[in-house]
Amino acid sequence: MTGAEVIRFALLPTSLGLALVARSGRGLCALTLGDDADMLRADLARRFPKAERIESGEAPAEVLAFVEGGAALSLPLDLRGTPFQQRVWQALREIPPGATATYAGIARSIGAEKATRAVAAACAANPIAIAVPCHRVIRSDGGLSGYRWGDCRKRALLAREGADCALAEAVA
Repeated sequence: MTGAEVIRFALLPTSLGLALVARSGRGLCALTLGDDADMLRADLARRFPKAERIESGEAPAEVLAFVEGGAALSLPLDLRGTPFQQRVWQALREIPPGATATYAGIARSIGAEKATRAVAAACAANPIAIAVPCHRVIRSDGGLSGYRWGDCRKRALLAREGADCALAEAVA
């Protein structure tokens, strides 16, 4: 594939299952979680159909430490999405560890009060787990709702961060 964008990726075993870590020339472009390596590879192929995807088996040690909850992530993010998704993902990144927000609260925070379902869809389309912390978003009644990478992973991440789901605070 001459002239195609190159995406280098690795699959890593973590306490949350397999993590697919992908980097473009601009930064981390995917961090997905799952149990099936082929499904994670297929998701990457759907997300970057024109890119040359090279499985290297190597990922920055910083990413594994970040996934395991022991380090900050300083790598640049290459987030690709619609302008609405970008606004949602930025709002998610402003939710501090240990806190939660509601889908309705996120919608209000980005000036789209009636777009609660669209916020949920943007969370489901999030390409970079944990760094874009959609796991911190819960229903207005305090319920966990769904999580693209599984409810067990969402519970584990929230527990790791010490979040109290019953006391969800909407992003102002």
